[in-house]
Amino acid sequence: MHYIFIYYSFYILDGIMVEVTASATNQITEYFKGKDIVPIRIFINEGGCGGPSLAMALDEQKTTDDVFEVDGFTYIVDKQFMEKAKPIKVDFLVNGFKLDCAIKFSSGCSSCGTTGSCCSD
Repeated sequence: MHYIFIYYSFYILDGIMVEVTASATNQITEYFKGKDIVPIRIFINEGGCGGPSLAMALDEQKTTDDVFEVDGFTYIVDKQFMEKAKPIKVDFLVNGFKLDCAIKFSSGCSSCGTTGSCCSD
């Protein structure tokens, strides 16, 4: 039996928490090799047939953001969104980044590609 231990990095401020796994940090480190490190925004991606989900993008800090420094990277999250979403977990799995939070998102439509789909015009 093989055991895999993943450590988590936490940033806690007044009960607000962002958690980033070692595998996520490793992927982000690889991405920024040879590039300037800029803040990473965590936000709700509203569109698509899968419904809303958390996403990450490179962005600039705004006055309405909470700022989290984790393992040398800056994560920014809108303060109002963070109040609803905390805690947020950033992980990296075989098929890409996985972001979780306290918000339970709807699953979107299940009939894409068929007549009458919520995704078709």
